[in-house]
Amino acid sequence: MWAVVGLGNPGKSYSGTRHNVGFSLVKTMAKNRNIRLKKRRYLSRTIVIDMAGNRILLALPQTYMNNSGQAVKRIADEAGIAPESIVIIYDDLDLSLGEIRVRKEGGAGSHKGMRSIVQNIQTTNFPRIRIGIGPLDPNMDAADFVLSSFTKEEQPIVMESLNKAQDALEMILAGSIETAMNTYNQKKTNGKKITEFL
Repeated sequence: MWAVVGLGNPGKSYSGTRHNVGFSLVKTMAKNRNIRLKKRRYLSRTIVIDMAGNRILLALPQTYMNNSGQAVKRIADEAGIAPESIVIIYDDLDLSLGEIRVRKEGGAGSHKGMRSIVQNIQTTNFPRIRIGIGPLDPNMDAADFVLSSFTKEEQPIVMESLNKAQDALEMILAGSIETAMNTYNQKKTNGKKITEFL
């Protein structure tokens, strides 16, 4: 069994903000299946679905972003899902809007939700999909920027990145994370794409 955990903050005031794109992806997956994450388990709103031939626990931690690790630890311990089978979806200020990156494992960087996860489960060996929300508006504080909503002009780009993230997620769940990395971990340099495995 796999778990797909979207990071974000609960509550209407945070809905649709940049920091909540992890929530947005998981909610979109549920909406596409005409279901809602109603059950409250593992300090999260959850539901189990079938996807890519697997049983998948979808989870939206209700701990607020900075304590996301508490929910992920509950999922690992109580649902018996190994960290390497828990896919974390979260926002990345260092990636431009519309870009995503896939990694098998790695550090938390400056993301407080990811830091909480690593601290609580004591490993960096879990897959993740980073969804770009940058670049930072030079006239805004970073904390205010990530909690701001996407503009009307940005909405189509956000949807495009969520669609790409869903495609990447399906590859991961099908056991093809290398394919997902090769497909989406690319930068453009002078019009040419170079693969980024960082």
